[in-house]
Amino acid sequence: MLDILAITTPIFLIIAIGYFAVYRNIVPQTIVRGMGAFVLNFALPCLLIRALAQRDLTEVVEPLYLLAYGGGSLLIFALGFLYALLIAKKSQPNATLQGLGMSMSNSAYIGYPVASQLLGPVAEIALALSAIIENLIMMPMVLVLGDSAQNNHQSRWQVLSKAFLNLGKNPIIMGIVVGLVISLSGITLPIPIFKAVDMLASASGPVALFVIGGGLVGLKLKGLRADMFRIVGAKLILHPLAVFVLIYFMPDIDPMLQIACVSFACSPML
Repeated sequence: MLDILAITTPIFLIIAIGYFAVYRNIVPQTIVRGMGAFVLNFALPCLLIRALAQRDLTEVVEPLYLLAYGGGSLLIFALGFLYALLIAKKSQPNATLQGLGMSMSNSAYIGYPVASQLLGPVAEIALALSAIIENLIMMPMVLVLGDSAQNNHQSRWQVLSKAFLNLGKNPIIMGIVVGLVISLSGITLPIPIFKAVDMLASASGPVALFVIGGGLVGLKLKGLRADMFRIVGAKLILHPLAVFVLIYFMPDIDPMLQIACVSFACSPML
């Protein structure tokens, strides 16, 4: 229990500091949004470049991780989507959003800061693998289901093609591609460049948590409690359970990556 508290307490302290800073207007919420943009566009891509560029490709690409994390995420998304659509009688865009909430982790802003304390450098590889599933499979699928239901002028194929074209502008995907290219080429980054990348990468965890705290200020739950409890319950219980069951039957995978896979699935919703 004390070991768990040692890992989680700093996380919640930084989130609380972010909340307090915005609540007391020490840091305006508009600036916190800018900090979030810094994490997404600079710190996280540098983190992925640092993680991938220093390793051989065989250390990075783990198909069993992708299968377990992707399979568990898709299963819970399907269950959440169908429940919201058929039983809760929500609209298709609303059901899509609820399915997403149940099955897609906030890997970058919460998953990685927690996993890095728990597992060290392995968390960087797990972040890259989780980001592949979330950005190449989950988000395009959600955009197709959500946007095509509201758009009378575009087919699902048009929405899907547009989603994949936009992936080229996604800084997370760009960081993964750059890191893999450096790894495959065998290039060694010059020391000044590597130090700059390393410094930006090191800022990702604490700044992301601060942003999460600041973003909570002003949120209202009125009228959303039933949906919220259903989504949160599925995300924090069913999603990790589905990933755990799948990863459990893949004994050839590195045990540290097994823990990382379940750890990222335990993260709150995106």
